[in-house]
Amino acid sequence: MSQKPWEHAKSSGSEGDPLAARFVSSLDYDKRLYKHDIAGSIAHARMLLKVGLITDGDLAEIERGLSEIESEIDEQGDAWPGWKVELEDVHMCVEAALIEKTGDAGRKLHTGRSRNDQVATDLMLWLEYDGYVGIQSRWEPIMSAFVDLADKYGHIVMPSYTHLQRAQPIVVGGELMAWALMLQRAFNRISSPYQLRDFFPLGSGAIAGSSLPLDRRHSSQELGSPYWDQLTLNSESSIEGTANRDMALDFVWGLSMISTALSRWAEQWIIYATTEFGFITLDNLYTTGSSMMPQKQNPDMLELIRGKTGQVYGSLMALLTMCKGITIGYNRDLQEDKRHVFAAYDAVCDCLDMAAAIVRTTTFNEERIKAGLNRGYLDATSLAEYLVTKGVPFRTSHQHVGALVRLAGELDRHELKKLTLDEMKGVCDAIEEDVYDWLGPENVVKRYQSAGNAGVSGFEAQLASWKERLGNS
Repeated sequence: MSQKPWEHAKSSGSEGDPLAARFVSSLDYDKRLYKHDIAGSIAHARMLLKVGLITDGDLAEIERGLSEIESEIDEQGDAWPGWKVELEDVHMCVEAALIEKTGDAGRKLHTGRSRNDQVATDLMLWLEYDGYVGIQSRWEPIMSAFVDLADKYGHIVMPSYTHLQRAQPIVVGGELMAWALMLQRAFNRISSPYQLRDFFPLGSGAIAGSSLPLDRRHSSQELGSPYWDQLTLNSESSIEGTANRDMALDFVWGLSMISTALSRWAEQWIIYATTEFGFITLDNLYTTGSSMMPQKQNPDMLELIRGKTGQVYGSLMALLTMCKGITIGYNRDLQEDKRHVFAAYDAVCDCLDMAAAIVRTTTFNEERIKAGLNRGYLDATSLAEYLVTKGVPFRTSHQHVGALVRLAGELDRHELKKLTLDEMKGVCDAIEEDVYDWLGPENVVKRYQSAGNAGVSGFEAQLASWKERLGNS
């Protein structure tokens, strides 16, 4: 007969074939659930005591044994002798070790429970107490890094870009605050898991529930569910609960959006760090050399942040594909969910840590930015808006400014402020001497007044708001 305690109906089990034993095992990635598996087991045992299925002595033995196991794994980690591939997963390894320590008390623990509701509960607990907390703990360091950098270099005037072509003048701080806001929205998508669930599926069993008098409300209360008192015996489906991975999907979706923001930022700074732009200088700690070209300082850390985004997207697509192809009850496909959740989480944590370090140590090169600031007619839109204040309809003013840009190019001046007043009036007689107060990037960034603008007033307001928020966080 099979040595596996869940395969006694078979004459032999997968442990008889090393390939099969390895293929069905998830120990290489689900070991990190051990604390949550133990917490869930203790909650389940306390519920079993409440409904009279185990004794006080059983519960004491179970809690003692599980406490010892947790301490052993804390100390020994991967070297804990209880990790056995033939037992397939963290749940059965912990249970087997508990039985060794407690005998029949440990054998009673699985009463009314399946690995199906057990692993769904463990994953929920990990998402709440490791995943969510781990991501949120990285919010303040990266936001503070952007705010501190903006405080230092924020008033430098620089070009903004659409289509990677020069657009309008902004201040450095305006762009840095934009990255902070984009990341903030992405962080918001990692919403507290409390908002994503009403209860833990523990007690749902394999799929249909149990004929034993299990109390799922009690189990959820033990595990800290804020909604345990709203759960009634017929309000939630045991079928759906065992194979529901909505929390995991929402979590990895949020991670994907953080990766999207980081990847866009990395791409922009890779461009800014090129010799052609030279807007920023990255710290030597976060560049690498070339194995052939001695002069190179490559932005490899930024490139890896950009590259790891594909891994996170892949994890999301793997989860979505996994869930779309299975029936409503538990299927073994879902064993792979944790592989992708953990991989995406680890990648995003590393990227957030690296991004914060890069932002903290980057220098904006004011003289290099200033040297090319008057290229590209950055003040053209400002001139069009000037004409609006003179009563010229915007579409007409747009046409006039286009003609002035063309004229400046034909005269080889390439700056609107180098045109004489008479030359400008030859295109539009509404232009007066005060036009020069509207021209030049330095003047333009001081004139922006709409909410959220990327000039001086908008940047200063956003910076003050972020400082207040971080000071209160």
